[in-house]
Amino acid sequence: ALNLSLAYTFGMCLTYTLAGIAAGLSGQMLSNALQTPWALGFGALVFVLLALSMFGFYELKLPSNLENGLMSLSRRIKGGHLFSDFLMGVLSALIISPCVAAPLAGALLYISKTSDVMLGGVALFSLSLGMGAPLILIGASAGTLLPKVGSWMNAVRNLFGVLMLGVALWLISPLIPMSIQMALWAALLIVPAIFMHALDPLPIDAKPALRFWKGIALMLLITGLAMLIGALSNAKSPLQPLSGLLATNTSSQQHASLNFKRIKNLAELDAALQAAQGKLVMLDFYADWCVSCKEMDQFTFSDSRVQTALKDTVLLQADVTANTEDD
Repeated sequence: ALNLSLAYTFGMCLTYTLAGIAAGLSGQMLSNALQTPWALGFGALVFVLLALSMFGFYELKLPSNLENGLMSLSRRIKGGHLFSDFLMGVLSALIISPCVAAPLAGALLYISKTSDVMLGGVALFSLSLGMGAPLILIGASAGTLLPKVGSWMNAVRNLFGVLMLGVALWLISPLIPMSIQMALWAALLIVPAIFMHALDPLPIDAKPALRFWKGIALMLLITGLAMLIGALSNAKSPLQPLSGLLATNTSSQQHASLNFKRIKNLAELDAALQAAQGKLVMLDFYADWCVSCKEMDQFTFSDSRVQTALKDTVLLQADVTANTEDD
């Protein structure tokens, strides 16, 4: 039973790993196109639609003709043999149930945006192993470890929905004002906390698990309120939501950022290197859609120690937001 369960699981792993590699390759071929505001906005919209399916507004599945054809093909394969169970695993991964479709599509969309083939293969292999782990336990135990259907399954679906909304917000965060971004993060934390009964009193005889989830809900609620305060107080980053309440004469705000000289093409870069006359040169790449670039501006280039270390360095910056031929 254990060997047959393993064969079935590795059949699933093959299909998902190939899908992850394909997603990584497609991202490599479309890497420039995927970094435009329109592409980022479309990606975020897809994640929102996937999240709504996890909340039960509608179901995602293959076209009925294709799904029925794959199911009839799988029925013709006789089980009980390693290779036949392996083929069943391959086919079952294609017959995606509504519960798996949204997180799988979300993972593939994220991988395509990273353009990382290795990440794609390993991530989807890990996903299929995680899906297969309960199958292996159930198969090896002859069904005695089969989990009971219950409300916990809806909680898992809702969790994936909230996570997908978080990814959608993360994708468009470089494109929207910081105050709006933090307000959306606040909503994403506060609303689930309310559904987790953060403000409802616990019964005296509440079980430890219920008390644990109440604590998690309160943490989400408090963090969400901090984000909301940050949005109203003009904070500069979700990583420091209460920074807007601090005094404005801190050293990091006195030295707003490094003074970079913008260059637009290779000719300007060559000219700047010639003019440096042997001095150390740092070339920084910046784009409006680059999350790391904005973090560097907020936390690294504003640090007085960094500015002191680079005081004798020629600072050049290429703004590659538009992804032109020169960029």
